[in-house]
This record gives sequence, C-alpha cells and structure tokens, in this order.
Amino acid sequence: MADTRSALVTGATRGIGLEIARQLARQGVLTALGARDEQKGEAAVAELAGEGLEAVAVQLDVAEDASVKSAVEKARHLFGRIDILVNNAGILLDRDPSGVASRAADVSIETVLQTFNVNTVGALRMMQAVLPDMQAEGYGRVVNLSSGMGQLSDMGAEFTAYRMSKAALNALTRTAAADLVDTENVKINSVCPGWVQTDMGGPNAHRSVSEGADTAVWLATLDDDGPTGGFFRDRKPIAW
Repeated sequence: MADTRSALVTGATRGIGLEIARQLARQGVLTALGARDEQKGEAAVAELAGEGLEAVAVQLDVAEDASVKSAVEKARHLFGRIDILVNNAGILLDRDPSGVASRAADVSIETVLQTFNVNTVGALRMMQAVLPDMQAEGYGRVVNLSSGMGQLSDMGAEFTAYRMSKAALNALTRTAAADLVDTENVKINSVCPGWVQTDMGGPNAHRSVSEGADTAVWLATLDDDGPTGGFFRDRKPIAW
C-alpha cells in the first residue's frame, strides 16, 4: 500500500480477531482493537507491544448503537480516518447446558435474536458508521468474518441461529458491495476462516489462528484491482 492505512478490528482481544490485528500491525497498518472489555483490550495491546507492534484499544460492543458510534469516533480521532474495517466480532450460542446443539425445531427465539444482533446487525452497524467516509475518501476495505456454516450451497443441520446469522451476513456482503459497485475502490468481501483453534472452534480444530486470519488480512489489504462482493477461503473464491 502506498499510504499508511488504518484499521478497526472488532472482537480483537483474542483468537482470530487478535491475530488479524497482529498481522495488520506487522504490515504497518495503524490498528485499533475493538474490545467489549476495556481491560482485555489493553491487555491485548500490551501483548502486541511485547512483540514490538503498535496498536490501540477502543471500547466497542457491536450490539450497542452508542458504543459503535463512540468507538468509530475514537478511532477516527486517533488515526484521522478508518481505511479498513474487519467485522470479526461474533457469538455462537447454539448449545444447551449439556452441550447439545440447537435445531430449527427447538432453538429459542431469544438465541436467534441475540445471535443476529451481534453477528449480522452488529456488522451492519459498523458498516453504516464507516462506509460514508470510505466513499468520501475513495478508499475502503470491509471484511466480514463469515463461516462455511453459513454456506447455502453446503448447509447442514444444527446450530440454527449461528448458521442463519452467517448466511445473512453473506447477503449483507453481497448487497452492500452491489450498492457500491460504482464507488471507486471501496471493496466489501466475506471470508470463511475455516475450523480454527479458538475458544469458539475448540481444541480439535485443524487450523491455527495464523492460518485462520490469513485470508481476512489479504482481503483487508487488497490492491486496487482486487475483488469485491465475494466469499473467500484460503484466498480463493468459494460458493455462497
């Protein structure tokens, strides 16, 4: 990238989000870590600082309008603008206390609404907060962390709320990219990181967080001739 870019990564205190922030910082991107818990955000910044990487933390709950507005304003104040948005924050609530995954016949409506408010509407809140400035600047990269569990082409059973929320996130990616088809150099894409060894993915996952973050970072730093409105895994397009 010719200019020093700035990024805001949601849900960035651990797992894939923190690794995305780490890889962006290594590339010289000014990076803000969105964190619901400010202390965890500062701890993540300190971890990166121990590796010689500079980052800042901003308190951010993507499920709350006021928190989104405040975090975006703070990041803009620190960096002057937000060039890159990575919508990584997400939740998976589709298990009962015994560990059994939900199905369409029994998932609670509350679980569905909570999941959508973070995984889908949270991403929309963030996009609405940053896209106008990206359009005005003539540059922007939005990366939505989706999942193969949201692929309609390979949809399976169980985890109903999570699957629905990620399929809807993919729809948001496509419609937002189409809305901006005539806007120069603002690109919006979805990524499936694969099954990654995180708190959500569990210890049996076969991908490291570094591998899980790679495609998201690639999309966040696309050249001007890069794709938009796509769904990617391992830097390659996959079916919706």
